[in-house]
Amino acid sequence: MKMSELYHDTKLEIGTHRFEAAEIIRFAERFDPQPFHMDAEAAKNTLFGGLCASGWHTCAMWMRSFVDYWTVETERLKAEGIVPPQLGPSPGFRDLAWFRPVFAGDSVTYTVTLTASRELASRPGRILNTIVCEGTNQNGLPVVRFESTVLEFA
Repeated sequence: MKMSELYHDTKLEIGTHRFEAAEIIRFAERFDPQPFHMDAEAAKNTLFGGLCASGWHTCAMWMRSFVDYWTVETERLKAEGIVPPQLGPSPGFRDLAWFRPVFAGDSVTYTVTLTASRELASRPGRILNTIVCEGTNQNGLPVVRFESTVLEFA
C-alpha cells in the first residue's frame, strides 16, 4: 500500500523525547560545541539564558522518533494484513526553522504529516513523498519545523 493511501494530510504523533542536561552536553561536545549547549553556568550569560539543546540535536531526535515509530507501524500494518510502504532515503529537506530553544528538562513531541506524493517520471516504481516534520514543547509551543522528502518504492 502507498503512503498516500494510508496517511495523506494526517498529522501523526511519532514520539516524545525529554532533553536532559547530560545528553545535551554530550551531543554538543561531539557536534555543536557552543557555550550555551555545553556549560549551564556559561549559558546563563547568553541570549538563551540557560543550557539548551542544539537545533541539530532536536532534528536528530525527530529522526530517532520517526525510525522508532515506523518500525512499530510497519509491524502493525503487517499484523492487519496490509503491505507496508517501502520507504527509502530522503533526497533532502528545506525550510528548517528553530522557533525557540529547547532547554534541559523540556519534552518535545514530534509529528509528521504527509502533504504530497508523486510518482517519479524519471524513475518508474519510485514515489517522492513530501512530509512536514514538527516538534512542540511540553507547553504546546513549536520548537522545530522542516519540510522533507522521502522516497518510496512501489
